Amino acid sequence: MGKIAIVTDSNSGITQKEAKELGIRVLPMPFYINGKLFFEDITLTQEEFYRRLEEDADISTSQPSPGDVIDLWDELLEEYDEIIHIPMSSGLSSSCETAQGLAKDYDGRVHVIDNQRISISQRQSVLDAIEMKEKGMSAQEIDDVLMKEKLEASIYITVDTLKYLKKGGRVTPAAAAIGTVLNLKPVLQIQGEKLDSYAKVRGWKAAKKTMLDAAQKDLEGRFKGKEVYIQAAYTCSDEEALAWKAEIEERFPGHDIHMDRLSLSVSCHIGAGSRAVACIKKTEY
Repeated sequence: MGKIAIVTDSNSGITQKEAKELGIRVLPMPFYINGKLFFEDITLTQEEFYRRLEEDADISTSQPSPGDVIDLWDELLEEYDEIIHIPMSSGLSSSCETAQGLAKDYDGRVHVIDNQRISISQRQSVLDAIEMKEKGMSAQEIDDVLMKEKLEASIYITVDTLKYLKKGGRVTPAAAAIGTVLNLKPVLQIQGEKLDSYAKVRGWKAAKKTMLDAAQKDLEGRFKGKEVYIQAAYTCSDEEALAWKAEIEERFPGHDIHMDRLSLSVSCHIGAGSRAVACIKKTEY
């Protein structure tokens, strides 16, 4: 059985420190802030990012450069026989498509997994890949399982402000103005390729109930009889996040709730103050 290296990007929420502990590699996502290049968790901290976002700095997302991707793969292939590369969803970034194009020159030694996930669901795919590798599965077998299971996860997110959805063109200025006056909270969903609208409700209490109801619906509907992970993510303060986690634990007793900050590529489009819950079916293989 050949040696397999596992690679992901920082959209998974896995830090460089955690990557070392897990024995994997994490490509840092690049950001341009007022024209200057930064790398997530390398030269750009969460705190600095939100400070600059609050200051209305010109922030744009990018993708890892082809050269950086190739350099990492070439380095790993000196020690490993094959690579499982798990980037963020192809529906949210072109980095996956770029990696797939680069992989064509590696004679099947690099498997780019377009399993259309991000943040905590992408992280779970990485953990699943590690577990399958440790059980002795081949790179192709891991590839097949992750692709078969790719849509078996949903993330529900509520934003605190419509400012960044308006800035990104996801809501019109008029709708944003009305929504702010009425205290409307859009509940968004990531399930598959894109960030889509799920519901609109008034106030945080209704928004949190809507997200928890959506996760409950997944649990009792499409994932009925299956083992499921309930997880949380946030761009709000740590205190608010812990309170949100407690609400999830109360709603879903018996589940060990993992919680992460949402990746900066998502935060760029929704701003600070957001909360999210994910329902992820345990991978079957």
